[in-house]
Amino acid sequence: MSALAVSLSALFFIILGWAYVKGYDVVRRHSPEHLVHFYLIMATIRMLLVATVVGVYVLLSDNRDDSIRFAIMFLGMYFVMMVVTLILKH
Repeated sequence: MSALAVSLSALFFIILGWAYVKGYDVVRRHSPEHLVHFYLIMATIRMLLVATVVGVYVLLSDNRDDSIRFAIMFLGMYFVMMVVTLILKH
């Protein structure tokens, strides 16, 4: 796994986290009764995006061990992001 893959993965999760925080603030300000819906929609979008990125990497990679390491790293980052999201905003 290259440093580029790790850097792009970190950037991916930074952008997802930023979108969640900004979206949360907008929904809380304009329509707080819809925060539950926002959280569920964002959780679904994040899950689908993570599954898509891992799936594409695995399909395009020609090295099985590299694919496994990437999937473990990416899913670990996803797990950490979910824990941080639950601790900070709920």
